[in-house]
Amino acid sequence: MTSLDSRPCNLLASLFLLASGCALAGQSVPASTPALPLAASTIRFENATKQSKIDFVLKNSVSPNRYSIETMLGGVALFDYNNDGLLDIFFTNGAAIPSLEKSNPGYSNRLYRNNGDGTFTDVTEKAGLKGIGYSMGVAAGDYDNDGCVDLYIAGYNKNQLFHNNCDGTFTDVTEKAGVAGIIPGFGKAWSVTAGWFDYNNDGLLDLFVVNYLNYDIKTAMHCSKADLPAYCTPVEFQGTQNILYRNNGDGTFTDVSVPSHIAQYIGKGMGMAFADYDNDGFTDIFISNDTYQNFLLHNNGDGTFTDAAMLAGVQYNGNGKNMAGMGADFRDVDNDGLPDIFQTAMFGDSFPLYHNLGGGQFVDVDAPSGLIRYTSRLTAWGVGIMDFDNDGYKDLFAAGASILDNSMEIEHRPFPLPNALYRNKGNLKFEDVSAAAGADFIEPMPHKGAAFGDLNNDGKIDIVVNVLNAQPQILMNRSTNNNHWIILNLVGTKSNRDGLGTRVKLTTPLGVQYNHATTAVGYNSSSDKRVHFGLGAADKIDKIELFWPSGIHQTLMNIKPDQVLTITESAGK
Repeated sequence: MTSLDSRPCNLLASLFLLASGCALAGQSVPASTPALPLAASTIRFENATKQSKIDFVLKNSVSPNRYSIETMLGGVALFDYNNDGLLDIFFTNGAAIPSLEKSNPGYSNRLYRNNGDGTFTDVTEKAGLKGIGYSMGVAAGDYDNDGCVDLYIAGYNKNQLFHNNCDGTFTDVTEKAGVAGIIPGFGKAWSVTAGWFDYNNDGLLDLFVVNYLNYDIKTAMHCSKADLPAYCTPVEFQGTQNILYRNNGDGTFTDVSVPSHIAQYIGKGMGMAFADYDNDGFTDIFISNDTYQNFLLHNNGDGTFTDAAMLAGVQYNGNGKNMAGMGADFRDVDNDGLPDIFQTAMFGDSFPLYHNLGGGQFVDVDAPSGLIRYTSRLTAWGVGIMDFDNDGYKDLFAAGASILDNSMEIEHRPFPLPNALYRNKGNLKFEDVSAAAGADFIEPMPHKGAAFGDLNNDGKIDIVVNVLNAQPQILMNRSTNNNHWIILNLVGTKSNRDGLGTRVKLTTPLGVQYNHATTAVGYNSSSDKRVHFGLGAADKIDKIELFWPSGIHQTLMNIKPDQVLTITESAGK
């Protein structure tokens, strides 16, 4: 692949981290790995919501006052709650305004069991997951290593932790666990989303909660544009700190936001993603902030974090400006072993693609990659870096929708927008294939959160997108090609049972790829914990290397493709 220009930067450019594609003086830009052969492919999706029998509707209880919370729904999680090998679907939902109570069943959060035949059954009541309050984000993870995936729900007035009882039911253990989203001296924060990761590599999943504005619906100002009611800009409000809960291993958590230094970083968080961007064995955090600089919280390996966003080049976009940051994903786009960052934003911002150069450095390549001309006139929320056509290159997805529900009257731009899909052509180049993905895929809707996973275990990544005040899109991947694939279901023993944070290197006769295990993807949402690889024309896998959070390095040789493979963490290095 073509390497970036390695001319020295001036001081200003270095502060904005190589915004123009230059390198810090004295530092070379690592060349990308050789490109895999790129197969001709067409990516297509079919909206199977009607056939699925999913009847959920995301309700934000829009009011004449246009309270800011109404814009921030809603999350979706793909996870296997009953361990039958099939991904189930969970949706968060709003509540009545101004009571903020789920005053009727239409406001319930909902869990749908995958029946394995393309249909789903609503099991919310039996599972005990109706929820309370104005819910927004969801995070799936097995925090007690009992083999059953638990759920954390983030919201404006209520956060809830549901323990999976392994019998099809869940129990609200929020108070017992100590994870209600309370900031000492402040009170209940406006939590938008959350994610599970093992920040101290002790084999227990810890919980990170992303908070948004210092906002009180009882006293919030009312805003207007063009003499019409409109949602206030986040600039009008102060941000709040995020929360890190350390897992104590006994069903309880300790708020370590202050000793970890997380509390000192005050932002307006909307999206979050985890990856070990410098390959030091500790998982780092990227936070997409709204009208405020991004955070890249480097895990120092001693229980503390340092914001490295400015020095890393991801604090601002390539023009050195704040954005209305929405969702984010944090994965290796160009198969060089270094995870990159893709972030959605608002009309006029364009969506940055921060290419990881190594040495803790990134550069925004949205212009040379071709993304800037596709994304500068789009607003999007959910986002994912996934290989949708199994050609060995991860593609980019964005769930489109304007912010104002009356944006046509105020801004002369539509509120419902189509989804967007950018196919990875290699060499950090992308093409817009949204229209070719099918009429269902580009139907304009007010999309919000999106989650990714293989719903029917056919080796192709599907997408579930939540839609404001409408039914969701169950976008089944109907791409047709002869490309091979493999999905890895990781089972940690010394590491956390979900294997979250495990880095995977896969080698075939066609080249090398990288991915890692995470569920914290996009906006408000939680994706399949299994690790997916498209293999292109490769009909065998020479080697799979796993770098577990425990430090164990495990290698498997001569693996057959086109299967869901369970890998249990080995006993030693």
